[in-house]
Amino acid sequence: MNTEIRSENRATAREILTVSELNRAVAGILEQSLPVVRVEGELSNVVRAASGHWYFSLKDASAQVRCVMFRGRARNVDFSPRDGDRVEVLALATLYEARGEFQLNVEAMRRAGAGDLYRRFLELKDRLQREGLFEAARKRPLPAHPAAIGIVTSPQAAALRDVLTTLRRRAPAIPVVVYPTQVQGAEAPAQIATAIGRAGSRRDCEVLLLVRGGGSIEDLWSFNDERVARAIAACPLPVVVGVGHETDFTIADFVADLRAPTPTAAAELVAPDRRELARGALRLAQRLQMAMRRRLDRAAQRLDTGTRLLRPPSAQWRDRARRVVALSQRLAAAGNAQRLRRAGALDRLAARMRAPRADLARQRLEALERRLASAVRETLAQRGRRVDAAAAALALVSPQAVLDRGYAIVSSPDGTVLRDAARARPGDPLSVRLASGRLDATVTASHPEA
Repeated sequence: MNTEIRSENRATAREILTVSELNRAVAGILEQSLPVVRVEGELSNVVRAASGHWYFSLKDASAQVRCVMFRGRARNVDFSPRDGDRVEVLALATLYEARGEFQLNVEAMRRAGAGDLYRRFLELKDRLQREGLFEAARKRPLPAHPAAIGIVTSPQAAALRDVLTTLRRRAPAIPVVVYPTQVQGAEAPAQIATAIGRAGSRRDCEVLLLVRGGGSIEDLWSFNDERVARAIAACPLPVVVGVGHETDFTIADFVADLRAPTPTAAAELVAPDRRELARGALRLAQRLQMAMRRRLDRAAQRLDTGTRLLRPPSAQWRDRARRVVALSQRLAAAGNAQRLRRAGALDRLAARMRAPRADLARQRLEALERRLASAVRETLAQRGRRVDAAAAALALVSPQAVLDRGYAIVSSPDGTVLRDAARARPGDPLSVRLASGRLDATVTASHPEA
C-alpha cells in the first residue's frame, strides 16, 4: 500500500503544468478552501473603469490587497468610494489567472468610517481654513508675462520633463529656475517647504510652480503636510500647484494662489503662448495701420477742402473792387434821393403856406439849406469813410501793394505772366514790372524747382 502511494506521488511530481493550469489550480484551491469573508480596510488607488467595474486596493497599517468589484455589484453600493475611505467588504479570495495576482472579488461594500490618512487630511484642511489660508482675498494674480519661472519638484520626476517641454513650446525665451527637492517620502515635506522658502527669498523668478505626477494618497501625502501649506502661504511669489491628476486634491491645492489639474496645465497657466502673442501683435499692427490710413484720409480730405476754399489774391482784389464800386453807386444814389426828398418837402411846404414875409422866408430857406448842406456833407463824409476803408482793404491785396513790398511781375513779350522757371530758356526776352517802372531783361540761365 505504501509503495503504491509513493509511486503515485512520483508520477504527479513528474507531470509538467502550464502557467495557466497552475494559476487555475491555485485559484480553485483558494476559492474552495476559503469561504466568502468580510474584510475591513482603507481604500486606495480607486479607479472607475469605462466598463463600470471598480478597481482599488484595500489596506491597513502593514499590508494591502488588490480588489475588483464588477459593474453588477458596484451598482448596489449607495455611496461613491474615494481614496482614504474606510470600508467593510464582503469578498471572495481568488487568483487573477492572467497575471497570477492574488485579489479579492468584492460582492458588497459598506462604509466603516473614514481612513486615518483621510481623517488627518480633513482635520488639517478644517484648521487651515479657519485660519483663513484658503480665502480668495489672499490669492494673488499671476503675472501676464513673467520674466522668469521657478519650479519646485524632483529633478528625476516625469512631471519636470512635461513642464519643461510645455514651457519650451509656449515660451522658450523665458528662463526657468529649478529648485530640486524630494516629492515623496518622510523627508519630502521639510525639503519642499525649504525649497519654497529659498525661491521666495532669492526672488530669481516672478511665479513659482509646485508640481508632481499622479499617485496614491500615500504618494501625494507630502503635499498634505502643514509645513508645505504654511510655506506656500508665506511665499512672496504667486504659487501654482499642479500635483497628481485632475481628480487629486491636496492641502497645497487649497493654499496655492492657483490650482492646476496637472503639471502640464500648470505650465500652460503661467507661460503665455508665443503663437498667441504673435497673433495679438499682428492684430495690433493691422489696427494701427488701419487707424493711420483713416487719419491720412481725413487729412487729405481737409487739404482738398482747404485748397478749394483758398482763393488767389487777384480774385479777392476783383471782389473788393466790385464792392467799392457798388458802395460808391449806393452812396451817390442815397445823396440824390435825400436831396430830392428835401426839395419835395420844401415845395409842398411852399404850396401850403401863404405868402410869407420875404425876409423870414429867406431866413428859413437859408437855415433849411444849411441843414440840408450839413446833412449832405455828413452823409457824404460817412460814405467817404466807408469808401476809404474799403479802398484801404483793397489796397492790401492789390498787385500794386504786392509790388510795393519788393516783388516783381515777370512776363513774356506777349504779356503772358511767367510763373514757372521751366518755361523760360536762356536767351528769352522778359519784361519785369516793378513797383515803379518796368525793366527789359534777358534769361541767362533757368533753374526749375526740383
